Amino acid sequence: MHNHLTPKFSVITVTYNAGKVLEDTILSVISQTYHHVEYILIDGGSKDNTLSLVDKYRTNIHVLVSEPDKGLYDAMNKGMALATGDYICFLNAGDSFHEDDTLQQVVHSMANSTQQPDVIYGETALVDSNRHFVRMRRLAAPESLTWKSFKQGMLVCHQAFIAKRTLSEAYNLQYRFSADFDWCIRVMKKAHALHNTHLVLIDYLDEGMTTQNRKASLRERFRIMTKHYGLISTATHHAWFILRLFTKPGQ
Repeated sequence: MHNHLTPKFSVITVTYNAGKVLEDTILSVISQTYHHVEYILIDGGSKDNTLSLVDKYRTNIHVLVSEPDKGLYDAMNKGMALATGDYICFLNAGDSFHEDDTLQQVVHSMANSTQQPDVIYGETALVDSNRHFVRMRRLAAPESLTWKSFKQGMLVCHQAFIAKRTLSEAYNLQYRFSADFDWCIRVMKKAHALHNTHLVLIDYLDEGMTTQNRKASLRERFRIMTKHYGLISTATHHAWFILRLFTKPGQ
């Protein structure tokens, strides 16, 4: 265990044929001014230039796995099982830390804490494929985060939600699109201290989800909310959501 003033971060990037966008992600991790970082890259057996790109930076990647997997969350579970840091941070291919000293700023923001918080969180900026700022994420992080906060939806982007490794359980693979939503809620249920960094942590590549996947993702999210918060509460919070889900039957 690192001293609570110099925690170690395990940054996990999951890739599959993401050669076009991966380099920015790798560079943003390896150029962090904070050095207690382990970088784990889990590749699903890419057929594009992903692996030759990874090769270029191989000395900066602590753990590399390239083999077929059962999808995104299965790969994330593999990464988590290999992590040794105090904290786990998932950075998808195409996403990057907001600044070269983001992790340094995160640690600095915790300087007054007497112990390591269980969850560290912040804001997310959306960027285009040229890394230009588009807008801030529509849902802003709440001043104080609890497991009940996500009744309103995923108020903190998964990449800007950094969890203590000891609290992190495996992703539930029965969810294909929103297992991260369920995972964050499960982590928060066990967390005592949740720390708002008041920083923009992540530049999120805004490529958008297909409409079909978005619908499936919303349905899953509704199931997850019902599981954690109960049907009545979920339905009350999401009357609009139910209307939207069922106004176009059969899709």
